[in-house]
Amino acid sequence: MTAGAKALQPLGPHAVHIVVDMQRVFAEPTAWHVPSLPTIIDPIVALTRRHSAHTIFTRFMTPRHLADATGSWRRYYERWPMVLQDSMDAALLDLVGPLAGFVPPAEVCDKTTFSSMQSAALVASLDRRRADTLVLTGAETDVCVLATALEAVDRGYRTIVAADAVTSLSTAGHHATLDAVFARLDQQIEIARVDDVLAAWPKE
Repeated sequence: MTAGAKALQPLGPHAVHIVVDMQRVFAEPTAWHVPSLPTIIDPIVALTRRHSAHTIFTRFMTPRHLADATGSWRRYYERWPMVLQDSMDAALLDLVGPLAGFVPPAEVCDKTTFSSMQSAALVASLDRRRADTLVLTGAETDVCVLATALEAVDRGYRTIVAADAVTSLSTAGHHATLDAVFARLDQQIEIARVDDVLAAWPKE
């Protein structure tokens, strides 16, 4: 069991599953390829299949041109110009095939920052759903999942990270985030496996 994991209290009708950035650009041989991404697809599918109408997929959308990036993002995309939309097939920003079929009833909300909570569409969806609990899956554990979890905590959501449904290009970063960062915030971030989430969150 992952450090910090413990039995989950039941999840209620206002829980939402946020799948962070499960996109082709990370699954296929690009500059941002995450080789371990396929290993988390089945757990995410299991959770999404149970609660499709309570699932929101986020997509990390890169700028079309370098000139569209501002502030420190300009420096970031100077490092990664090959993922700008005018430099690659924009279809690589789509969801991976096994997940795309869940939309609808699942939603897709786009973002341009690491934290999913910076997406106005996602925040509006959470407000509309009167969400009180967020279950986080996806990639990468130590970047976009981390940023999303921390902002979810700041906004007062009960926050659950499904440890077997998150991954990263950096194995060290993945484990450090789960075993040190998230575990340190054990009063506000719960760590569980997908089977435990499913057991605590029955289908309506």
